[in-house]
Amino acid sequence: GGPRRLLLVSNSTLHGGGYLGHCQQHIKSFLGEKVKRVLFVPYALHDRDAYARTAREKFESLGYGLDSIHESCDPVEAVRKSEAIFIGGGNTFRLLKALYDNSLIQEIRKRVLEDGIPYMGSSAGTNVATISINTTNDMPIVYPPSLQALGLVPFNINPHYLDPDAKSTHMG
Repeated sequence: GGPRRLLLVSNSTLHGGGYLGHCQQHIKSFLGEKVKRVLFVPYALHDRDAYARTAREKFESLGYGLDSIHESCDPVEAVRKSEAIFIGGGNTFRLLKALYDNSLIQEIRKRVLEDGIPYMGSSAGTNVATISINTTNDMPIVYPPSLQALGLVPFNINPHYLDPDAKSTHMG
């Protein structure tokens, strides 16, 4: 396949800003003019309809159509037909379990690594782009059949990582 095209974002919202506001220019330059529609994967949150509305509003404001995979009767076919994939944040365990439950791990890998379509992840969507979700800070509210993830990059990432603050009394 061609070179992989990944935009891996730590978070969807920065304090004081709107949804994806801090990275919207990066999104536009990353997707460019060739991509017309983005396939959104809202599996990391419980209320997928509300999450899809939020993502659709943002992407439409940037000039892209957005289809949410949870609205598709055939999620595998939706991935096969996608021009770009965006997996949003939330609980990484919930997200990875849904990717396995819907047989999407290999399909997404193929589309990104072999077909070269753009992949964007934020937070949990960035976590699942890596080898495994072993570095997530999320609670295991559900259990996927494996902690192995998409493997789009040959390393793990910990979104939201903060350097230690020597003055902090937080012992977490």
